[in-house]
Amino acid sequence: MIGRSGNPALNDKTFDQTDRYSGQEQMTINGTVNRAFITLIMLLGGAFSIWMLYFEGQNVFPYVIGGAILGFILALIISFKPTAAPYLVPIYAIAEGVFLGGLSASYESLYNGITLQAALLTICVFFALLLAYKTRVIKATEKFKLGVLAATGGIALVYLLSFVLGMFGVTVPYLHDNSLIGIGISVVIVIVAALNLVLDFNFIETGAEQGAPKYMEWYGAFGLTVTLVWLYVEILRLLSKLRSRN
Repeated sequence: MIGRSGNPALNDKTFDQTDRYSGQEQMTINGTVNRAFITLIMLLGGAFSIWMLYFEGQNVFPYVIGGAILGFILALIISFKPTAAPYLVPIYAIAEGVFLGGLSASYESLYNGITLQAALLTICVFFALLLAYKTRVIKATEKFKLGVLAATGGIALVYLLSFVLGMFGVTVPYLHDNSLIGIGISVVIVIVAALNLVLDFNFIETGAEQGAPKYMEWYGAFGLTVTLVWLYVEILRLLSKLRSRN
């Protein structure tokens, strides 16, 4: 059984959905890294275009909402149909970039320099976790995977509950405020998001060892991008809470 991943895009059953057969070109770690790099470049391109429009005074709200909806729909399709990843992941990256560009610009307008801080922290966390995984300081054991999976699922349920209650004017206590408890909750969420990177690394490494089909490189890049976007957004939220207390 392929190792479990807390990332909803990368889980036990993913490779069970692939059509492996002898003679097929196989997934490699280097290939996945290259696909991930391309995906992130396209995401940054979408983000930069909306960022520029925002600070030129244009209304980017429709683009941001459209990007979020399109990205969500494409993410669902890719998750359930990995064979579509080579064609849909680039579009997903641009859509997600449009959403992140508008979100980042709105935070930047409130707290100067916050997006650069969040981006640098995300990069540092990524390489720190990659080093910890490669040196086996952190091992993706079954208990570790189950723990991260449970924590990720719990966070997802809390966010879903917050969204549903928000439609009726009810807010979940501490989740969005800048109190010490609220900041503590954000720190925990950032840690869980970061630990998902370890599971993603393990998933990609195991996929390459198992001889997964070549298109799974795009799927692996997609899953890694999902985690990085989540981590960046959570760090951005945490920094905004800290800055708002000054």
